[in-house]
Amino acid sequence: MSVTEQHLSTHKGKQTSSKRNRRTKWLSALRRDRSLYLLALPGILFFLVFKYIPMWGIVIAFQDYSPFRGILGSEWVGLQHFTTLFANPDFALLFRNTLAISLLNLILFFPFPILISLGLNELRNVTYKRLIQTVIYMPHFLSWVIIAGLTLLLFAKGTGLVNELFTLWGWPRVDFLTNPDSFWIMVTLQAMWKEAGWGTIVFLAAMASVDTQLYEAARMDGAGRLRQIWHITLPAIRSVIVVLLILRLGDIMEVGFEQIFLMYNGAVSEVAEVFDTYVYRTGIEQGDFSYSTAVGLFKSVVGLVLVVIANRLVKRMGQEGVY
Repeated sequence: MSVTEQHLSTHKGKQTSSKRNRRTKWLSALRRDRSLYLLALPGILFFLVFKYIPMWGIVIAFQDYSPFRGILGSEWVGLQHFTTLFANPDFALLFRNTLAISLLNLILFFPFPILISLGLNELRNVTYKRLIQTVIYMPHFLSWVIIAGLTLLLFAKGTGLVNELFTLWGWPRVDFLTNPDSFWIMVTLQAMWKEAGWGTIVFLAAMASVDTQLYEAARMDGAGRLRQIWHITLPAIRSVIVVLLILRLGDIMEVGFEQIFLMYNGAVSEVAEVFDTYVYRTGIEQGDFSYSTAVGLFKSVVGLVLVVIANRLVKRMGQEGVY
């Protein structure tokens, strides 16, 4: 056997041995942590069944899909549906409405749980703090159907409680629900009321891990509560804020179908029609499955691109990203 053959044989032997060692270590870790893997199994199965396996259906965005012929039998049309989407006169309207609502959520809704968390973190009365937390968490567990019903009872022009109070005080009635100028801010305030309390959980958990000695040292140096928040609390939760902001950018094309659909009416259609409702109307009501899938895929690609760009920018600034 030549020297080259001996070298190749030795190299292959090392590779085989390395693979065997990795397999042995993996099996050993699996046996050692089997209870943890069993605990994670339901979550893994959930993502496999409801997240990864359905991704196979993305291919119908590139087909003239027919339920009778199935995915394998439907005609392949390439990027035709995407071309139709971008050439559609409604595309600019959909993009404007979706982006406007998302930006309002990003500007008003995203910082709101942070502000609430900072306020709750400053409370020293534990009983009072827990009571407030319980009250602000409760709307999260209400369905959007109930939220829309409460909004109607409160803000309807004819019989709404707010307009009844306006009449009692001698003020003119205000058309909140059918006024296109107030629709975007209305749905943003709805989301803030429903989810802001639940969003404080992550920030409060991050604040709880801050070393209390830092606050004591700051107080000894004469720092008030605002300075302690600015120089200690906020820097301590900065990484959490950055990660959640990146993830929020990934959902910038998602404004919540159920909320918009329930608040939708003919008077506000010009400002309420978003990609989520458009997918429902074209896919479910009109049965154009391929086109609606293309619209949904476009939304997902935009979100993915924004997450990648934001993550790279954050890492360049020296912060920890999502990955």
